[in-house]
Amino acid sequence: MTITKSAPPPVGHRDAGDRQGRRGRHVNSSLVLTVVLLLLVTSQGSIRQALSAPVMQSWMTVFVAVIIQALPFLVLGVLLSAVIAVFVPPSFFARALPSRPALAVPVAGLAGAVLPGCECASVPVAGALVRRGVTPAAALAFLLSAPAINPIVLTATAVAFPRDPEMVLARFVASLLVACAMGWLWQRLGRADWLRPPARPASDGLGRGAAFWGSVRHDVMHAGGFLVVGAMAAATLKAVVPESWLQAAAGNFVVSVLALAVLAVLLSICSEADAFVVASLSQFSLTARLAFLVVGPMIDLKLFAMQVGTFGRGFALRFAPATFVLAILVSMLVGAVLL
Repeated sequence: MTITKSAPPPVGHRDAGDRQGRRGRHVNSSLVLTVVLLLLVTSQGSIRQALSAPVMQSWMTVFVAVIIQALPFLVLGVLLSAVIAVFVPPSFFARALPSRPALAVPVAGLAGAVLPGCECASVPVAGALVRRGVTPAAALAFLLSAPAINPIVLTATAVAFPRDPEMVLARFVASLLVACAMGWLWQRLGRADWLRPPARPASDGLGRGAAFWGSVRHDVMHAGGFLVVGAMAAATLKAVVPESWLQAAAGNFVVSVLALAVLAVLLSICSEADAFVVASLSQFSLTARLAFLVVGPMIDLKLFAMQVGTFGRGFALRFAPATFVLAILVSMLVGAVLL
């Protein structure tokens, strides 16, 4: 029995088929867009009526106000963070830090006050420090302090709390205390097998220009997205949640501190923008809002994921809960003294 193989279609026929497939997808996309536009046009009256409701007006007012106030600081912080991550060699930090770990921890913590960077950049920078021989305790102190007490964040806090200038000092003191305490705690109790040596980042092989813009794009996409989510959450709390509920939570000191600390973890807002979000929650005490500002830059959902990817799951499962508890306790203590 003879088996005959069918000849493949000519190249021209295949090209024609590909063009027809692309044309079909283009037609389908155009059809979907047309249907969506028609639906919007036909229902514009209902949309306009919904947007004109008092609740939506209040929601949009808070949302737009938070975005407009925070965006300049977010952009500036992302640019400065990329400059430091790309153009300042990690070996500089190794040379600048004292050789004794107990002294290197507070020096690394204070370095965060003069080196702007958001939390998205602090994790890879801390990983680079460990990879180049910096003691892990000092690198972890820098990881916690840099996104919390750098000039951009403190300036944004002053702008967000114009009537409460003491909030800037309280944020600086509480965040620095937590960073140094966690560094010393890791130096005393941490084990080498808990900390996985971070891998070499992919950007190390790129030119400075490509690495800079890659860092900017990464941080803008992540931080900008979380800013929008945070602004939406703050607007929803202000406009939708009954005032009596917020007053009930804010009326209990411990509950208010815990509630805003957990909210900071869940919202995962960039540290350049978090002050504007929490400043709108005026029902809560300054101490509760301080807990939000101290916890957020040190441990939230995105930071936990980044710590797992950089240092390993065993590290993150021990470091993150300890940081969360210590940040709450120190915030309550500092708030009682300064606020």
